[in-house]
Amino acid sequence: MSASSPLPAPHPALAALADAVVAQLDRARTDLADLVALPSVHGGEPEACARACDLVRSLLGELPVPGLGPDAVEVVETSDGSLAVFAHRPAAPGRPTVLLYSHYDVQPAGDPDEWTSSPWELTERDGRWYGRGAADCKGNLVAHLTALRALAALGGVDDREHDDEARTGRQGPPDPLNGLGIRIVVEGSEETGGGGLDDLVATRPDLVDADAILIADSGNVSVGVPTLTTSLRGIANVVVVVDTLEAGVHSGQFGGAAPDALGALVAILASLRDPGTGATTVDGLDFSGRWTGQPYPEESFRADAGILDGVDPSTAAPVADLVWSRPAVTVLGIDCPPVEGAIAAVQPRARALVNLRVPPGTDPIEAQELLAAHIERRRPWNARVSVEKETVGYPFSSVPAGGSDAVHDLLSECLAQAYGAAGVAEVGSGGSIPLCTALREAHPRAGIALFGVEDPAAAIHSPDESVDPREIERIALAEAAFLQRFR
Repeated sequence: MSASSPLPAPHPALAALADAVVAQLDRARTDLADLVALPSVHGGEPEACARACDLVRSLLGELPVPGLGPDAVEVVETSDGSLAVFAHRPAAPGRPTVLLYSHYDVQPAGDPDEWTSSPWELTERDGRWYGRGAADCKGNLVAHLTALRALAALGGVDDREHDDEARTGRQGPPDPLNGLGIRIVVEGSEETGGGGLDDLVATRPDLVDADAILIADSGNVSVGVPTLTTSLRGIANVVVVVDTLEAGVHSGQFGGAAPDALGALVAILASLRDPGTGATTVDGLDFSGRWTGQPYPEESFRADAGILDGVDPSTAAPVADLVWSRPAVTVLGIDCPPVEGAIAAVQPRARALVNLRVPPGTDPIEAQELLAAHIERRRPWNARVSVEKETVGYPFSSVPAGGSDAVHDLLSECLAQAYGAAGVAEVGSGGSIPLCTALREAHPRAGIALFGVEDPAAAIHSPDESVDPREIERIALAEAAFLQRFR
């Protein structure tokens, strides 16, 4: 669906709430512009991260919802040095609590010359808003804010059930959330693994105690198609180091007999993928998973991934199987001499970072062990090969074995109505959000759902990242409806 194509109207049941959301969109753009202006790259821009944290704290403290004022907002330093912002309004007796999650840190912008406009200035072109973090994940944070502001402006009462003061336990003006408890957490290091918040959740589970957890750090399969992400792959990276010589030697004098560390590394890396089909070929790693949800048409994948004309994707299985239900190996980086300025020498050492993604049902520690053993068995010329194992992230499935839960079902209904759609697409993600596992371990009975404002055209983590403002509008509407109805 192009940026100029109109979206269907929301379901008539959401008409009043939809108007309230639309009335907040100017403020949403202002907030997003202020957030995008801060290059909050964790570990790279500490001053900008601190300013972003302060802005998030201010935005949460200003929410016009009873019980969510400045005194309800807390900033906590995590184990990785990042700052997480928490807001909490307790539930009335007998009412549940909903946790809303997002993050304010962003990926580095990279080369500014690759951007059409400044990555740190929200710029509108062809109906989309461009800037680093516009979608991932500051746009999702703005959707949370917009939903809560719309409920406050409307009064928040669900026509299907009016709560009186005696049942909510609250006095004074009408409560736009009908006694619902709200927790909001906005972290500052998700893009570097989020380990700080994971540690905090493990030591302070009270900060995230909730009956429903809405993680806005995902998106739709295309603009206007409401989508829930129900599966995440885990991560089990390793660094491979190959040593063969005391020092580099002349390739003319010694080449052909001297063991080339870079050549050995290339041979090892080549063994990780089938040269014909592209299948991952780590010894002992199960590569038979099947995806049973929404398919991922190859033509859509080609466009989303930007595959060049004439270049083929992996033919080992359907795309959805490969990106959502099977392990995948990717070489993320290699330390070796660059072409520019290279000298005629046999290389004595080479190093690579290998990324392994694993689907739900696969233990990432076991997968990492298999990957390390595979690499160590394929040392050409008896080269010295060492494997450094990085911290793993566990895969995640939001839908329990029974196939659904109350949070999943209600949010599906709200998303479909917000987009004027007959139903909701359910997809997986090849990415990892380790926090999901940490939250499930802390509160196993809470329903967890992943959704958000991103779409394939958003180009998250890339130059010219953008968001379609209609996605902010409809995701905010769906979330507001969920908050009205959750019991």
